[in-house]
Amino acid sequence: RDYIDAYGNACDRLTLPTGASVLRYDATVEVTSNYDDADKGAAAVAIEDLPDEAFVYLLPSRFCWPDMLHDAAWELFERAEPGWARVQAVCDWVHDHVRYEVGASTAVTTAYDVWQSRTGVCRDFTQLGITLCRSLNVPARYVAGYLPDIAVTPPDLPMDFCSWFEAWLDGRWWTFDPRNNERRIGRVVIARGRDALDAAMVTTWGPAELRMMTVWSDEASGDG
Repeated sequence: RDYIDAYGNACDRLTLPTGASVLRYDATVEVTSNYDDADKGAAAVAIEDLPDEAFVYLLPSRFCWPDMLHDAAWELFERAEPGWARVQAVCDWVHDHVRYEVGASTAVTTAYDVWQSRTGVCRDFTQLGITLCRSLNVPARYVAGYLPDIAVTPPDLPMDFCSWFEAWLDGRWWTFDPRNNERRIGRVVIARGRDALDAAMVTTWGPAELRMMTVWSDEASGDG
């Protein structure tokens, strides 16, 4: 059966029988042909003026501990102009100081672990960016989805799910991506939440073992 979770995500519940199971999902999704919205003049919002929907994304969560990085964040970014420039400075720093390395983190790696190790995958880049933003009083939420290679050179890695974050500035959510650190076309949002825990693609109970996963997200051609 399906349901909507506390963050507005559409979820499915399944009971798998003993033995091997194969799950497949295909969809044709209409996305904008434009790059991610950007506004370098987007201003920071004072805490007392934040709407309730944004306020929860200032709080610590399972993988994002802003209280642990508060002092370091202000030391690094206090001189950056509040608002868009400060969030972009966070993305620039994470992009430049964390090395992308498959297998460097696990399902229980926190943003603080990544801060110390300076290695990880897109989930880790995202959660560190979120943690630093929350430390700077900027609400930030985790986004899980697909990121096609539209208008970019495909990387030398197999396609996989991707993550980025959204920051609340000037009365709305804006997309930021510390892993790629560039505006992109065709992001397909699957789920949003406080961190990867709330936006997991699959959560299992019992002795389930993932044997293989294949992910693709390509630009459709033609009229059909």
